[in-house]
Amino acid sequence: MKKANKNILREALLATFIVACTISLSAQEAPWMRNQVVSPELHPDNRVTFKIFSPGSEQITISGNWMEGWGASEALVKNDTGLWTLTVGPLEPEIYTYSFSSNGIRFLDPANTLVMRDGRRHESMILVPGEASSLYAVQNVPHGTLSKIWYDSPTLELKRRMYVYTPPGYESGSAKYPVFYLLHGGGGDEDAWSTLGRTCQIMDNLIALGKAKPMIVVMTNGNPGDAAAPGEAPPKKAEDPMGGIAGMGSGVFEKSLVNDVIPFIDSHYRTLPQRASRAVGGLSMGGMQTMNLAFDYTGNFDYFGVMSMGLTDPDPSGRSWFQDVDTRIRNLDSKGYKLYWIGCGTDDFLYEAAGNLVAKMKENNLKFTYRESSGGHTWANWRIYLSEFAPLLF
Repeated sequence: MKKANKNILREALLATFIVACTISLSAQEAPWMRNQVVSPELHPDNRVTFKIFSPGSEQITISGNWMEGWGASEALVKNDTGLWTLTVGPLEPEIYTYSFSSNGIRFLDPANTLVMRDGRRHESMILVPGEASSLYAVQNVPHGTLSKIWYDSPTLELKRRMYVYTPPGYESGSAKYPVFYLLHGGGGDEDAWSTLGRTCQIMDNLIALGKAKPMIVVMTNGNPGDAAAPGEAPPKKAEDPMGGIAGMGSGVFEKSLVNDVIPFIDSHYRTLPQRASRAVGGLSMGGMQTMNLAFDYTGNFDYFGVMSMGLTDPDPSGRSWFQDVDTRIRNLDSKGYKLYWIGCGTDDFLYEAAGNLVAKMKENNLKFTYRESSGGHTWANWRIYLSEFAPLLF
C-alpha cells in the first residue's frame, strides 16, 4: 500500500512538473506576452475575463465557485498567439475562488497574486466590488491587528496556536473589550475565518460604520488533536486519533476552550471577563461546538451563533453528536442568555438539521433568532452571517 501511494505521489508530481514546464517554456517563446497578461480582468459591468498564456497547451479549463454543480468547469479559448481567454458574468458582488486545469492537472492563476487556502486546497481569488461585498474589501478606515498566538492547552496536552483580532486603537489605549470566540468548520483551522471569512475586514468596516461595538475576536483551531494549521505545527510524536475532524464530536475541544483558551485570553488581553461580555459562534463543525457550549457551558457566554448546523439524526448505529438534548437544552433555559442566533441556507445539506434545532427551541419555549438565506454550505453565506451576527453582540 505504501509503495502504491508513493507511485501515485510520484506520478502526480511528475504531471505537475510537466504542466509547469509547458507553461514556462511557452512563456519563454514570447516573454513580452507573459508580462502583458492581466488576469483576472474586471470590467465595469462586473464581467470578468480570465487569461493565461500557454501556446503549448491543448486545452485549458477553469472551475469557479460561481458555477452551478459540483466539479463544473468551462473551457478557455486559444488565439493565434497562444493566449487563452474566457469572459464570464456579470457576477454579483462577492468573493469568488477559481483554478485552472490542463491535462487533468489543476493549478492556480499565475497572473493573480490573491490566493485563498481552504484546508489543504488552494484557490485563486477575486473580489467583485459592489454594495453586497463592500464589507469584505479593505476600506479607508482604521484597521485592527491580527496576531498569531501560541498558548498552552493542558486539557489537550498541546501547545496550540490561535488567531486574535484586536480592534483599532487597542494597542494605544487602555479600554477593556468584550470577546467573541469564532469557530471554523470541519476541514478548516485557525486561519479559516480570517482568510476565507474576511473577519478582519468585516470587523474593521462594521466598527468604522458604528454597526458593531469594538471587540476582540478569537479564532482557535477547533480540531482537538491539531496544534495548528498544516505546515505550521511541530511534528507529532505519533498519529493522534483526535487529529483533524475526527475528534469533533468528542466534546474535548469545548472543554479546552473553556478551561484553557478563555483564561489565557482574559489574562493576556484587556477583556471584560464576564459572561455578559462573551460570545461564541461558528459554522458547521464550529456550529456544533457552539451548540455544545450553549448546552453544557452556558454560564460562560451570553451570546450564541449557530451557522449551518442543527440537530442531526442518529447514524445507522444509533449514535448522534447530540445526546440528552432535552435535558441539556433545559440547562440553557435555566441559566438564561441574551441571544441564540441560528442561520442556514435553504440549499445547505444541513438545512433539515437547522430546522430540527428551531423546532426543539420552540418545543422548549426558548427564545431565538432564525436567519434563513438562499444558497448552501458555503463561505458566501458564512461571511454574510458574520456581518449580521456581530452587530447584535454586546
